[in-house]
Amino acid sequence: MTIQRPRRSLTLRDVSDAAGVSEMTVSRVLRNRGDVSPATREKVLTAARSLGYVPNKIAGGLASQRVNLVAVVIPSLSNLVFPDVLGGISAELEDTGLQPVVGVTNYAPAREEAVLYDMLSWRPSGVILAGLEHSRASRAMLQNANIPIVEIMDVDGTPIDTAVGISHGRAGREMAAAILRAGYRRIGFIGTHMPEDHRARKRLAGFEAALAEQGVQLAAREFYQGGSSLAKGRELTERILAREPDLDFLYYSNDIIGAGGLIWAREQGFDIPGRLGLAGFNGVDLLDGLPVRLATTDARRLDIGRRAARIVAGRDPRPDGGVVALAPTFLPGDTIRLA
Repeated sequence: MTIQRPRRSLTLRDVSDAAGVSEMTVSRVLRNRGDVSPATREKVLTAARSLGYVPNKIAGGLASQRVNLVAVVIPSLSNLVFPDVLGGISAELEDTGLQPVVGVTNYAPAREEAVLYDMLSWRPSGVILAGLEHSRASRAMLQNANIPIVEIMDVDGTPIDTAVGISHGRAGREMAAAILRAGYRRIGFIGTHMPEDHRARKRLAGFEAALAEQGVQLAAREFYQGGSSLAKGRELTERILAREPDLDFLYYSNDIIGAGGLIWAREQGFDIPGRLGLAGFNGVDLLDGLPVRLATTDARRLDIGRRAARIVAGRDPRPDGGVVALAPTFLPGDTIRLA
């Protein structure tokens, strides 16, 4: 599917026509100046949001140009996944004259809208942002930006312009296949509540689908809210095994809680991987410091950052169909029996 970018940028006239007010009134509202009634202000803002209009904050003499910035929008800086992505982006842009500028959304769609609105108002040369799921207002702004837009980390969906990432459904399915090949059957899952963690939700869906095809169902689930930590992994592993002591495998939604679970299980004297197998997701460097290597999936973070930056910088052409799908790589480590 080829997605065409807009032939022209939206203007104040487009917003004024949609709101039924003058261009001067629109300008006053968007600059938050002048005496405008609350009802008119809301009418203008609603029209601007629905169209995806973002005002241009560049000085008048530069209004027809782009600045040498690339807007990079990610959910979190505390998650160990995203520094690797940023490292790939920064390395690839180093000698291009483009500079990445980072905005953080905290996994909140409303926050993503605000970050995009501010960043797009400075007319960056491109946008790199995590995920394929966005609010209607965010999608409208991106669709009308008329610059390269690269959605990263996920290819299970239709991109606005270009997507670079892995299939999380495939990653979940491949992990399930590896666990079943190793002979495990009483399998539990530990992960985040998933209203906004779309990639974890897709992995779990793929994981469960592959299990079901072999007549196996998840025996237990444990969900948590908030950030991931080693302490959270320890706590939830203890909790799920107290409730379901005959589980023989635990699949974690990420490596951090998986590492916490591994440390706890070793302290309790579990035979790993004989009595209990464990696996996470992401392949973060933290695993290199564990006494044994946690089974996991390499999500290709550095490669994703590099490929996205190359597209924004014009070094790589936009791919046919708008999707660069990298292959997730299963890393068996020491916590799953050899098949």
